[in-house]
Amino acid sequence: MRVVICGGGVIGACIAWFFRRRGIDVIVVERTEVAAAASGKAGGFLARDWCAGTPLDALARRSFALHAQLPGEIAGDWGYRPMTAYSGFVAGDGDARRALPSALGWLANGVVIAQRIGTRETTAIVHPRKFTSCVMDAALAQGAQLRRGRITGIARDADGTTARGVEVEGGVIEADAVVIAMGPWSLLAAQWMSLPAVYGQRSPSIVYDTGTDVPADALFLECEDDGSAISIEVFPRADGSTHITALSDIAPLPLDPAAVTPDDDAIARLRAMCERLSPLFRPERIIAQQACFRPVTQDGLPLIGKVPRSEGLYVATGHNVWGILNAPATGEALAQLIAEGETQIDLSPFDPARLAPLDPSLLHAR
Repeated sequence: MRVVICGGGVIGACIAWFFRRRGIDVIVVERTEVAAAASGKAGGFLARDWCAGTPLDALARRSFALHAQLPGEIAGDWGYRPMTAYSGFVAGDGDARRALPSALGWLANGVVIAQRIGTRETTAIVHPRKFTSCVMDAALAQGAQLRRGRITGIARDADGTTARGVEVEGGVIEADAVVIAMGPWSLLAAQWMSLPAVYGQRSPSIVYDTGTDVPADALFLECEDDGSAISIEVFPRADGSTHITALSDIAPLPLDPAAVTPDDDAIARLRAMCERLSPLFRPERIIAQQACFRPVTQDGLPLIGKVPRSEGLYVATGHNVWGILNAPATGEALAQLIAEGETQIDLSPFDPARLAPLDPSLLHAR
């Protein structure tokens, strides 16, 4: 059996890894580079039970457990570490230091910590680009192939009902199964198959060099900005960098992931908010000012499973803010589904058939 995976992000890398563990031939086709989009610019925060009571719960719990196991199975260091998480807010004036746990003394006066919302048993973090690259490298070391190219269509049998591979800029890569895992760019595949819409939500972020000054505590804070309450997320990583994000918006999705850029005004506002959080967040400590597009579906749940009305076609996208968290369990489940026809986790809530397919003519109108 040979499987072609369209997309070299964290979902595609994990799918490739779990297929190679089964000895199945895998070719990953990536237009730009591994972890070029959200997989390289996300926060990397992991939570075991924050999806409790939702259809995502079983997927998240399984994936959280896999994240803890993978450092013992895959070579490389992607900064996996358990962490504590707190919620709070940024007050206007006054000394709020009394409300801070001792480990958070690096925060500025005015930052109020309301409660602990995650422990080292329930929350953790990885460096998303390093994680994606290490998983892909592990798949390649076990015999997977990575080919650079742009998907231009699906190759089918004579009656058009069964996928036989993918068209890549004039050529064809033959396969027994094709998986679409291109994040928000999976939308483009709707012109070749029956897929629901996938939207891209842009998230700007700033990464600071904080060394050992910031301990392993994630922060979820409410901050007033221009009269509005803004949620700001702070993720210290094991490599001494701290990723901070806020101010998500809707913007046109560039055709090329390499063309994604942040909005200058959003970055300026985010920098001002960061400087209110701590004197450590100084301009000279900025490593990156960036943005990524998170894939989002109409009902907020990912698309994982068989594409309707086509044999041999599968999709895995639409994970929104939980893409890094849920990538391992998604990869494991798709490998089980395609190789065995059944999965450890119930994928029915994520069946692409639950949503109406996108009208392909809308793509040409873009």
